[in-house]
Amino acid sequence: MRLSLFGFELSATKAAGLRPLSSSSRGGWYPIIREPFTGAWQQNAEISGPTALSNTTVFACITLIARDVAKLRLRLVQHDDEGIWTETTNSAYSPVLRKPNRYQTILSFIEQWMTSKLWQGNTYALKERDGNGLVRAMYVLDPKRVCPLVSPDGSVYYELRRDDLAAVASEIVTVPASEIFHDKCVPLFHPLIGTSPLYACGLSALQGLTIQQTSNQFFAGGSHAGSLLTYPGAISNDQAKRVKDYWETNFSGVNAGRVAVLSDGVKYEALTVNAVDSQLIEQLNWTAETICSCFHVPAYMVGVGPAPPVANVEAMLQAYYSQCIQSHLTSAELVLDDGLGLEGTPYGTEFDPDDLIWLDMQTKTKAASEAIGSGAMSPNEARKKYFGLGSVKGGDTPYMQQQNFSLSALDERDSDAPFAKAAAPAPAQATPELSAGAAPVAALPPVPGAASARVEALALALLRKDWSALSA
Repeated sequence: MRLSLFGFELSATKAAGLRPLSSSSRGGWYPIIREPFTGAWQQNAEISGPTALSNTTVFACITLIARDVAKLRLRLVQHDDEGIWTETTNSAYSPVLRKPNRYQTILSFIEQWMTSKLWQGNTYALKERDGNGLVRAMYVLDPKRVCPLVSPDGSVYYELRRDDLAAVASEIVTVPASEIFHDKCVPLFHPLIGTSPLYACGLSALQGLTIQQTSNQFFAGGSHAGSLLTYPGAISNDQAKRVKDYWETNFSGVNAGRVAVLSDGVKYEALTVNAVDSQLIEQLNWTAETICSCFHVPAYMVGVGPAPPVANVEAMLQAYYSQCIQSHLTSAELVLDDGLGLEGTPYGTEFDPDDLIWLDMQTKTKAASEAIGSGAMSPNEARKKYFGLGSVKGGDTPYMQQQNFSLSALDERDSDAPFAKAAAPAPAQATPELSAGAAPVAALPPVPGAASARVEALALALLRKDWSALSA
C-alpha cells in the first residue's frame, strides 16, 4: 500500500528488512520500565517521565533550559570571504525560520524542541516540503510515537504513528531519515537514541517526591507520627482494637487536638520525629542538587541554595552558557543546517547568545567605550550591539590614536641608533633679495681660499647692481 505525505509517495508498512531498535540491536535501547529496586514495578513504584516531571527541581531545570534556548533569536547567517558569519535573509530559508508551522511561533517551536529532548532524550521534527523540495514547515513529533528503523545496508528510516497536528493521517508511516530532524541527547546505548538526564537522576527525583509525600501525610495527620495508649493491666485483642479504632476516629486527622478523657490508669504517649532528627531538609536538598548536576544547571538558578558571592552577573551567566546550554545550541544548529539543506552553501543557522545576557547601562557603556578605544569595533558597531541604536555619519570606521605605532616602525627607529648624538646644524645664510626684473644667478662652484670670498662678493654686487663695487 502506498500513500502520499506532503507530496511524497511513502510506504505505509515497514520496508523489508527494517528492524526497530531493541535491546538486541547494537548495544540495545534501555528498557521502558525503570525500577529503583527489585519488584518496584509490581508495587507501582517505577520511575516514569510524567512522575519525574512532577518533581519541582526536574520541572525547573527542563523549563529553564528550554526557555533560555528559545529566547535566543534564531538567525540565518551567511559566510563571507573573510570567514565572518553575518546575519542575512534568503527567500528559500528565512520564512520557515520565522514561522515554522501554522500553529507555532519560532519561540514556542524551539521551546517544544528542547523540552522533548530533555524529557525524552530525543527530538523528532517532520519536514513539510514545497513543490521545489524546500522545507516550508517543521512539526515536532511525540517521541513516544516515533521509532527509528535500520535496514541491513545501514539506511535509517523512521516509523511514525498517527499525528493529526503534524498531518500524519495514517496509523503507521515509514519515512526516510532525510524527512526528519533528529536532535539527540547523549547517545549512551545507541547512536540513534539519545538518553535523557532523567536516566541518571530519576531515582533522586522519586526520592524527593517520596519525601514530600511523606511530609504531606505527616502534616495532614496533625504533625503526629504516632502515639501509644498504655493500659496498666492486660487486655484482649478485641478490646485493644476497639480502643484503637475509637482513638483514630475521634483524636486523629482533622480531629487532632481534641481533648481526650482517660481513666483506669490509661496513659497516652505521643511518638514524634522532628525534621532535624530525620534530616528532612538535608535529604531534600541533596536530591535537588543531584538533579541539577545531571542537567548541568547551577543549583542556585532553580532556587536550590544561595547564589555564589560574585558581584559580576555576566560571569555567572557565562558559566551557565558554556556548561549547560551551549552544547544544546550547537547541536540544534547542526541539525537544522543539515535538515534545511544548508550544507555546501554559504548559509547557516545561528542562535544569538547576546539575548541571554542583558547588561546594565554602566557595563554596556564601559564595554562599548573599551571596544571603540581599542579599535576592535567601529562606533556604529558598538552602538548597534550594546544600545540597539542606528548608525551615524562617519561611524563606520574603527579609530586608533595617532601616537600608536606598529612594532615594525619602532624596530626601524631603533635600528637607526636613536640614542646617538645628533650633529649641530650649519648656520643659515641670508638669501639675497632680487630686484624686480633681475634674473637669478646660477650657483657657482666653490673656490678655495681668498679667491672664493672675492668671487662671492662680486656675485653679490652684481645682483644688487652695485657698479662701484664691481669697478673696485
